[in-house]
Amino acid sequence: MACSFFNAMRFTLKGFDMRHIPSVVIASTAMLWLSFAGAQPVDNPPRQISIIVDSTTPAGQAPRFVSLEQQVLHDLRQALQGSAGTLTRPQLEKAKQGAPLADKTWLTQSGYDFAVKQNQQVGIALLAEFTHLAPAILTQNLAIVTQINRDATQGQRQQALADAEGQNYLFFLADALGPRLGTAFLTAYGKGEIAQAAALIKSSEISTSAAKDHFNYPRPFLAPGNLIHLVPDDTVVKDGQPYSATAGAFPSGHTNTGYTDALLLAEMIPERFVPLVDRGARYGYSRIVLGVHYPLDIIGSRMVAERNVAHFLNDPQYRAIFEQAKNQLRSALEKECGTTLVQCAKKDIQADPYEDKAMATFYRYTMTYGLPAEKTAAKPVSLPPGAEVLLEAPLPNLSAARRRALLVNTALADGYPLSGGQGEQNFWQRLNLHDAALAHAR
Repeated sequence: MACSFFNAMRFTLKGFDMRHIPSVVIASTAMLWLSFAGAQPVDNPPRQISIIVDSTTPAGQAPRFVSLEQQVLHDLRQALQGSAGTLTRPQLEKAKQGAPLADKTWLTQSGYDFAVKQNQQVGIALLAEFTHLAPAILTQNLAIVTQINRDATQGQRQQALADAEGQNYLFFLADALGPRLGTAFLTAYGKGEIAQAAALIKSSEISTSAAKDHFNYPRPFLAPGNLIHLVPDDTVVKDGQPYSATAGAFPSGHTNTGYTDALLLAEMIPERFVPLVDRGARYGYSRIVLGVHYPLDIIGSRMVAERNVAHFLNDPQYRAIFEQAKNQLRSALEKECGTTLVQCAKKDIQADPYEDKAMATFYRYTMTYGLPAEKTAAKPVSLPPGAEVLLEAPLPNLSAARRRALLVNTALADGYPLSGGQGEQNFWQRLNLHDAALAHAR
């Protein structure tokens, strides 16, 4: 029935350039259909969220932050271009984080086994509820990505392109560190002074390819009758080629990258823990802006990334190399800052949108993207053993029991999509690291 509706829309609009149709009309039409399908209205209107997101883009209102964003893009393009005279798409597609940015030799010599295949299977099991979702949820899933994609501002699209094309690097993390520490991070990264952390963080990303193959769910821009606008690249390669993607939609590989990288750096720099956690969520939002992922793809990848990071940090062998990398990172940043990390990371509300209180609203929105909860008997929060390790760095003076209590007390209500099942399946969807890390300070 949903496909018939969108096919009808495609026929009606045949011959028109979809980019010139007012997005409010598209969104209203999509939500009208949802009312017939029995879906629930979206929480936190996307317009409200869009205003918050805009502050974290190159079109933001804080000059020092915008300058940092420009530096991030400049450094990313230089890394992609290498020694070539210009940046071309073939260069972009082959570019990887290598020396001097990442010390892969050090990591190889550590002998650590990331057990990729085993962890991939755990991730698939964690997301098993996806196959049991009601058709109305999947219909609303498409409507939400359509609205966000069509209503995205130019700044949001530019940020989304930079996030997407910079997947193999850590440049994107700088803007969540604030202008002063973010600049120091870019300098240290470029010099290879944080090469151990760079290598470890990127190697800790457990590929979502096995899960994509398992769930085999088509991307939004491939849905019958979709109204997705593929965004031309005017930011990175600047060749006007519409950004697209291959393989399955669920879960999002880029979001897995963004959450994993941001959370591991947050564990190394707890002075910026919450802004970095928010940056992981912001990275996922970029995938929806580009129209290549649904909200559920983003939520699923958040769940898997959080589980994987907790798993690694509870492994003594991993923890040993993590501490080495963290110490190198912190020493290098203090050197570039010329002061302590506490001082260098100090928030400046006028130039630091990731420290704005509005980010709490944004983060909570990205936990569900307005998808409705089922009216079922709520299950109590059941924490997997060791989950509290994620709060160890930002809240070092609290006992493990107290950290576990914070995770329980700040958890999302039960019943939202992907929270079905028992134990870990339920917990990781409900985990609200933003609120948990701040709850003790209230």
